[in-house]
Amino acid sequence: MNLSEKIQIIEALLFASPEPLTQTRVNLIFQNDAPKLDSAIKKLNSHYKQYNRSYIIQSIAGGYQISTLPEYDKWIKRMFDKTGKITLSTAAIETLAIIAYKQPINRFNIESVRGVDCSGVIKTLLSKNLIKIKGRDDSPGRPLLYSTTSSFLENFGLNRISDLPKLKEIAELTDQNMLEKIKLDSLPLNQLENSKDISNNDMTSTNSLPS
Repeated sequence: MNLSEKIQIIEALLFASPEPLTQTRVNLIFQNDAPKLDSAIKKLNSHYKQYNRSYIIQSIAGGYQISTLPEYDKWIKRMFDKTGKITLSTAAIETLAIIAYKQPINRFNIESVRGVDCSGVIKTLLSKNLIKIKGRDDSPGRPLLYSTTSSFLENFGLNRISDLPKLKEIAELTDQNMLEKIKLDSLPLNQLENSKDISNNDMTSTNSLPS
């Protein structure tokens, strides 16, 4: 049995093993002339990288396991989650809407709009990859600036941030006035035109974003 055949066997074992594959386990399987697992893993990972595979072998719990690359996580989650949706609280949706319309914006300005502490909500949005840290503001203390991500666009079915509905368009769909609550006119709009009305229901009535 040549080295190439041994490496193929190692790969098959990695796919079949429900737990991390160890050198001890490999020694028992091969009985005689077992390949060095570390060396085989390096060759396999090099091959995967060369041919742009969607998986990699990682060192886990003292052994090795094949795992998919992070960029394919959402597709795998969709396979196990029939809804394929990101669930957000009303507070998270409100905060996300403010960031989307006012980006880049710092936490203090977000809180001045919502009137409550937003630290926890911002962490949630960051963890879901709906917003990202854009840089630092020039205001005192140089607070972090937040903006939306490409994942935000994907989940909302948008091509670009300018595809968001104009505030005036939202106002035309409702008789309710949310302007006094979120005070959107207290901060300059970066992406969209100024408006006097925005719907509270349009921004907060749904707790799930289509993925």
